[in-house]
Amino acid sequence: MFHSRAGTPAAAATLLAAALGLSACAPATLERVVLLPQDDPSSSAVEVRTAQSALVLDRPYQVAVLRADLALLQETTTAEEVARAYPELLQLQAPPQARFSLNFLPGSSQLTPESQAQLSQVLEAARQRAGGEIVVVGHTDRQGAADANDRLSLARAQAIKELLVQQGFDAELIEAVGRGEREPLIPTEDEVVEPRNRRAEIVVR
Repeated sequence: MFHSRAGTPAAAATLLAAALGLSACAPATLERVVLLPQDDPSSSAVEVRTAQSALVLDRPYQVAVLRADLALLQETTTAEEVARAYPELLQLQAPPQARFSLNFLPGSSQLTPESQAQLSQVLEAARQRAGGEIVVVGHTDRQGAADANDRLSLARAQAIKELLVQQGFDAELIEAVGRGEREPLIPTEDEVVEPRNRRAEIVVR
């Protein structure tokens, strides 16, 4: 039997990769574990173990093969080969993460008209992921006091969360946090007005 564990922070793609070949098996049966790529830049890995050996897969499409003698052999596959071999399992994968950036009017938690029009795209992406999570991170520019901007950035994130909840999304699955002026999209000096920094970054996953 294989025993596997994530070697780095694992996303659903890594867990699915383990599921491709993770099963109880007789020693004469060849089994495989394939590491699939994630939909974000972070890395992941999976460790596959038998009683005799262990193997770490840390690059997309690496494969751990269980030989008849229970030794593990590392191979490499391709996206095309995986799609042909495991079409049903691949259909179970969640859609890739969707990212959005919405902007606000100065000093408020009210969306600009342009961003208000984009909200429907956020709602559509969220509806494609039943039971998924939504992370909303509010930001400000550097105009005003830092503590006031902390409160404003959180208010912006919470305003987006409330709009999503009003559309029927579970509040427990939406995380709203504020970063104040500490993570500007466009770095500026203090007290410089920069509309692009008055934003909320939204990740639907």
